[in-house]
Amino acid sequence: MPLIAANGTQLFYDLTGPEDAPVVAFSNSIGTTIEMWDAQASALAGRYRVLRYDTRGHARSPVVDQPITIGTLADDLAGLLDALGIARAHVVGLSLGGMTAQALAAARPDRVHGLVLMATSAYLPQGWAERAALVREQGMGAIVDAVMTRWFTPAYRHAPLAEALRERFRQIDPGGYAVCCGAIGAMDLRPSNASVRAPTLIIAGADDPATPPAMSEDIRSRIPDAELTVLPRAAHILAIERADRVNRLLSGFLDGI
Repeated sequence: MPLIAANGTQLFYDLTGPEDAPVVAFSNSIGTTIEMWDAQASALAGRYRVLRYDTRGHARSPVVDQPITIGTLADDLAGLLDALGIARAHVVGLSLGGMTAQALAAARPDRVHGLVLMATSAYLPQGWAERAALVREQGMGAIVDAVMTRWFTPAYRHAPLAEALRERFRQIDPGGYAVCCGAIGAMDLRPSNASVRAPTLIIAGADDPATPPAMSEDIRSRIPDAELTVLPRAAHILAIERADRVNRLLSGFLDGI
């Protein structure tokens, strides 16, 4: 799992699976690492070539402490595909990763074969400047409890995988997190979503307070022929909390393209 140059930065990535199989690229939520996709990587193993990477400023991808946009993150992913010689991929993103995926699919439709958006939004401006300032001043521990209440339902919050994600969240660099907060706060993908042409599946958590189902419905209404599924008993990080159900939806969608 090396670092590779992409769009003027370096990204830590993991690429596994048959070299001649279709590529599925996973983009992670703000405050997480490639490990959030472990269940999906296992579910697709052997049939797809799975690409995961740490978003810039997260975990093993270095911090570039300067303002960016969601378009910058989409260019990062395009640059990663270029560096690995991948012309086209299915793109799967959750939360910030879903924002990155929307931006890439709109700007570079030739690179996106299929699009899966999980627990995400096209427009989410409130509170990000304050959150960025807080973590810069006090560190990730200042917000970890509040974040976990949004990420998982009460029934799942203390499960081993949730606790592991909590610990990885505390280790994220505050500067890298803050830079991505700024990108989310400045984002408005609503106009460009009309230009997305890739087959699109949207998955929302019925109990997600961070990006509630209404935000997914708004995306569905803007992307031509997009499908939306709302999962019960799921909050924000539904790829972990409802991994089995997500994996069935993801596999069925990708296999059908």
